[in-house]
Amino acid sequence: METDNLKSKIEAVLFITSKAMQPIDIAEILGVTEEEVESALLDLMFDYSSRNGALEIDDEDGYIIQVRAEHMDIVEKLCPVELSPAILKTLTVIALKEPIRQSYLKEIRPSAYEHIAELLEQGLISRSKDKNGRSFNIRTTKKFQEYFKLKGDIKALVKRLDATQDLKNL
Repeated sequence: METDNLKSKIEAVLFITSKAMQPIDIAEILGVTEEEVESALLDLMFDYSSRNGALEIDDEDGYIIQVRAEHMDIVEKLCPVELSPAILKTLTVIALKEPIRQSYLKEIRPSAYEHIAELLEQGLISRSKDKNGRSFNIRTTKKFQEYFKLKGDIKALVKRLDATQDLKNL
């Protein structure tokens, strides 16, 4: 196979996958030898590095196209954050019960403090001192609504969904 054509095909494979690929796997997909893939990968990596663009091919645990580290701040602004299931459960409780006192949330979700820190950092919740100054009131933010593509009042959404489940099971 012509080298430029093979590089284009490898680039397509790396672009479409969300995990690092091994040369043997790429070779199987494209129906070529592992040696051809390795040679084309070296050329492709050189192409990416020589043009000094925003993308690079990382080869630490296999091969994958990724955004260069110096541009990650842009990616973080534009792309949704990945949330673990445990953090999503804490965020669900906040959304269903907002405004919720942080001390009450801690009773429902024992790992809430760690989750609150991450959710605050991601901008998905806000926190303000309650009127007695002993705890915080937590509520979701506009970014939360944008992240989950929600429109309108969360409480109205909950009523529409007939959310009657016990929050302690979350």
